[in-house]
Amino acid sequence: MSTELLILLLLGALVLANVALEFIARWRNPPIGEFLDIDNVRLHFIIAGDPAAPPLVMFHGNGTVLQDFTISGLVDAAAKKFRVICFDRPGFGHSSRPRTVIWSPERQAELFSAALTRLGIERSLVLGHSWGTLVALAMAARNSERVKGLVLVSGYYFPTWRFDVWFATIAAIPVIGDALRYTISPISSWLGLPLFAKKTFAPRSVPDIVKKEYPRLMLIRPSQLRAVAEDSAFLLPSAATLTMSYHRLKCPTVIIAGRDDEIVRSEQAVRLQMAMPHAAVAIVPDAGHMVHYFTADGIVKSAKVVRVEAGP
Repeated sequence: MSTELLILLLLGALVLANVALEFIARWRNPPIGEFLDIDNVRLHFIIAGDPAAPPLVMFHGNGTVLQDFTISGLVDAAAKKFRVICFDRPGFGHSSRPRTVIWSPERQAELFSAALTRLGIERSLVLGHSWGTLVALAMAARNSERVKGLVLVSGYYFPTWRFDVWFATIAAIPVIGDALRYTISPISSWLGLPLFAKKTFAPRSVPDIVKKEYPRLMLIRPSQLRAVAEDSAFLLPSAATLTMSYHRLKCPTVIIAGRDDEIVRSEQAVRLQMAMPHAAVAIVPDAGHMVHYFTADGIVKSAKVVRVEAGP
């Protein structure tokens, strides 16, 4: 058998294995919530808490799924005081991501605004973690009447040089990215998950509940890796675009960051507070990017303060 044929057979086997991975991951990690079909997107979401309580919408970061908020305990903590609505953003978890749409934070904000209207929610507090803060800020900038207040956690607000971001965008390149995502990218992503988890949770250890319950197979599917790559490609230009709107945002805001964050430096939070003087900022000691795993109650207290400041 020639070397060329052997390589082709190996690549074919990898493609078939990664196609199967999509089905296996979904089978082993079934939806935990409901679905809403809107704008040709099938959105997966959960609702928790008293239906009569003030609504709090949560947007997760890049590379994760909505279970990031349930496993961390943030949903349970918030559901004691709020009606919590938590989405899988397009392409993540069980939500679809049509390839014909440019999924910038602004476009995602439009999608979620329409989804919330369908759910009968006109005004809400909005919490974003990491990349999800860009969606929260875009929603506040474009639909200020819909956002009563913001809780921004571990966000990236101003463009800086990020080699890791440029590297991650390769999988978003048409054809080349598809080839990578259906061959070696799931393997390399799986091998890199322990190191990535260690970095995101540093300086703390990765919690046991994450090791046991996090739906890791969902994170390395070709479809989710495309969403990760596309979101990475939008990170710097979206942050640059949103900087022009920060001074116009007047809704009550709390900015939270882990002092020892190795993914997004906590200086980003301080800089945003300078651009939004009315906002409060909290830098949590001995915490990193996944600060919500270690101060869920503190984040909920911040959300309660924002709700009081926002008024009825």
